[in-house]
Amino acid sequence: MIPDLYIPTYTVRDWELWEGYWELIKGVPVAMSPSPLNKHQFMGSDLHAYFHTALQANRSLCNCRVLYEQDWIIDETNVVRPDILIACGNLDPEGHITKAPVLIVEIFSKATRLKDRNTKYALYEFCGVKYYLMADPDDRSLQVFELMDNKYKELFPPFHFKLTEDCQIAFDVSVAIPRQ
Repeated sequence: MIPDLYIPTYTVRDWELWEGYWELIKGVPVAMSPSPLNKHQFMGSDLHAYFHTALQANRSLCNCRVLYEQDWIIDETNVVRPDILIACGNLDPEGHITKAPVLIVEIFSKATRLKDRNTKYALYEFCGVKYYLMADPDDRSLQVFELMDNKYKELFPPFHFKLTEDCQIAFDVSVAIPRQ
């Protein structure tokens, strides 16, 4: 029988001191994989550009920003770095995201697929992220989920994201993720 082992838990204060790229989930450090492959970056840049353009077109109504690989400090023992997120409201230009983004995109890689489909899906659902998009660069596909009654429900095209009461964007997958 394995004896009880001391397994430390860490906080945001510890995380801030670490070198390299780390996420923190329930106090457990999770090393970020090496930088993504080109196909991951191609898909990410396409999605970022699409969301940026859509938000700029609605600038007078939207107080939302699209960010790439920005840390979201959920609480003292949880920090994640989604591939893409949209955050609304007043954002501290000198800080990290500290309230739930309205939309998150995770782009799969071999190292992250299981975590994105399970751990992050459950975490984002629990934390109230309204829209969660899981993108697969291998087949350039996308699954879209909306939080309804505190549970994610899969959506099917056409997609329409209501980011705030005044800010809505249509999402055309064929334009956002063009075939290579």
